Amino acid sequence: MPSRREILDVAGRDVPITNPDKVFFPSSGRTKLDLVRYYLSVSEGVLRAVGGRPMALKRYVNGVDGEAFYQKRAPQNRPPWVETVELKFPSGRSAHEIVLTDAAQLAWVVNLGCIDLHPHPVRASDLDHPDELRVDLDPVPGVGWPEIRQVALLIQEVLADVGLTGWPKTSGSRGFHVYCRIEQRWTFTEVRRAAVALAREVERRAPDLATSKWWKEERHGVFVDYNQNAKDRTTASAWSVRPTPDARVSTPLRWDEVPDCDPAAFTIDTVPDRYAQLGDPWQDIDASAGSLTGLLELAERDAENGLGDAPWPPHFAKQRGEPRRVQPSKRRTDPDQPDAGGDGEAGTVPPPAPGKSSGPTGRRRTTKPLIEIARARTKDEAMAGLERWKQRHPGVWPHLEPADVLVDSMRGRSSTWTRIRLNLQHVPAGERPEQEPLEVDYDPFG
Repeated sequence: MPSRREILDVAGRDVPITNPDKVFFPSSGRTKLDLVRYYLSVSEGVLRAVGGRPMALKRYVNGVDGEAFYQKRAPQNRPPWVETVELKFPSGRSAHEIVLTDAAQLAWVVNLGCIDLHPHPVRASDLDHPDELRVDLDPVPGVGWPEIRQVALLIQEVLADVGLTGWPKTSGSRGFHVYCRIEQRWTFTEVRRAAVALAREVERRAPDLATSKWWKEERHGVFVDYNQNAKDRTTASAWSVRPTPDARVSTPLRWDEVPDCDPAAFTIDTVPDRYAQLGDPWQDIDASAGSLTGLLELAERDAENGLGDAPWPPHFAKQRGEPRRVQPSKRRTDPDQPDAGGDGEAGTVPPPAPGKSSGPTGRRRTTKPLIEIARARTKDEAMAGLERWKQRHPGVWPHLEPADVLVDSMRGRSSTWTRIRLNLQHVPAGERPEQEPLEVDYDPFG
């Protein structure tokens, strides 16, 4: 029996919505058609955020309880009125990605199962020079929403000091975003360098509250994620619905709303009324493009004081000025001795679990005592493995703090998987368990 379709008249085009009654959010019963109608209700704001930008597709064809997969390449059977542009990635590969310019194209993309929208920080008209600097605030476990708001307000202060205007929004998840429109004069590498300088300045002003440390086990408080500005990185756009049970929305705010905002208040059910009453707080964002000169001058001062580049995401090629990525065979195992490769960094490479070729940090050395617990297809499977480990080590668990449990969403070939590691820094040395076989051993590349 053929599935039901509903035809919507959007921007003068007929857009078919397939399986419109499929439930995408089981907690509320919201369907795919509800999701499409939400996006159409805020389409002007959405297109201000994503319009004219290449966009990676993250598809939840079975809703939030199904497995998501990433699709960089535009579907070949797309309508002739859906636009694309060819992007070249750091890996050397290329792909034609979707570029939205009107509400009909937006509805068509959401019909593919795209719950949230992930545009690049560039326009299709100039793929080499971003027009956005993106600040992503990522709290470590145990850090509350009030602290996140404090760091967001500090971001506003630092940006204003260097002549930039920040535009705040909830992430729709645990964190917070601040975007800046910038002049299209700088390369991705320069924009990221400016973001590193921003993160370090925020950390200097609030060292107990914010961090610029890339490696998860070294973080505290709220991480200012500068690597969201590396080429090929995308984040959920303004007005994006997030794949959460309550269908939260990454919602643009005015700065006077930030001190008291509650991310749980912004959902697919509440945001359309807010938008109808207040409009788009980011309505003037395109008129605010500023210069990165102030942040790049700050980066120069950091370099003069011995602060070079910060670590890049692991799939990027070695960058000029980046700290050396030293092979395990060239590293000393004595944490009190400098690295044999000559970079002076102390620490060890944690051993892998039995039967695995890489451990909790891959090839990287760390001063933290890390063990790996699980590599799982889903977060639920990984957390079940962690629960089994806890039951076997009842004396260890009470020593661990929330930030010592490192739960990572990792990118596989076309979907995410979950890794869990433990930082045993608060466990007395004589009571630290050794690395054991993984509780869940999933191969995302197998």
